[in-house]
Amino acid sequence: MLFKNLLCFILFVFTPLASLNAAADLIQFDDTVTPALRMELNGDFDFLSSVQSEKTSPLHRELFGMVQGASYLQWFNARVYRLGVDVCGGPASVACQMNAYPHQIFVTPNYVQNGYPQIARLMTLFHEARHSEVENNHWPHARCSLTYPEISIWTGLGLKGHYACDSSEYGSYASASVMLNNISK
Repeated sequence: MLFKNLLCFILFVFTPLASLNAAADLIQFDDTVTPALRMELNGDFDFLSSVQSEKTSPLHRELFGMVQGASYLQWFNARVYRLGVDVCGGPASVACQMNAYPHQIFVTPNYVQNGYPQIARLMTLFHEARHSEVENNHWPHARCSLTYPEISIWTGLGLKGHYACDSSEYGSYASASVMLNNISK
């Protein structure tokens, strides 16, 4: 273990900062992450690192900064230090964050098995990263109103009455939506 830590330190110190263009370079994957999943996650973060736009909403600027890959990666790395695999959240779940493991998020096998678009997978990781914020009580979900018209992009089921909403524009669903809306401009 000491050798592994020393090797990681040496590689980190002597790796040019320009090559650290993906969040996955800084996130530690636990041993539940297969090489294939690691490659998929690295691809997702490599895509994210290339995102750039001149159009940035005021709320996006407040949450993430400019619409730039580097801003997103910095935001993500400030919250998530470790990524693993778990079957948390039920059979339809794509990812989760467990309060007992601060600064760690988990993806489920559904993350790659169901062919979800790359941007949707990234939005989910950022949603879960928001839940890792201990100082904000993990931004808990709020119950959607019984008149809430939206359906889940993951299951196709209605969200009325489910804990799938936020009580703040800074919450996990809202911040991920702000990110997605600004990237799509």
